[in-house]
Amino acid sequence: MAKPNFQYEKRQKELEKKRKKEEKLKRKLEKGNSPDDGTEASEADADGAEANDADPAAT
Repeated sequence: MAKPNFQYEKRQKELEKKRKKEEKLKRKLEKGNSPDDGTEASEADADGAEANDADPAAT
């Protein structure tokens, strides 16, 4: 009867953990970049809206 190769199984588990960790980090970075872009656009819209509101009041 063949003996199980525990080192191989352990290495496969380690590689799987590493792959999942990298995917999670990649998703986190992608998610982090998207809201920043959206936030900047929202802030620009808010500033533009305030400026537009101020112009009619001045007229």
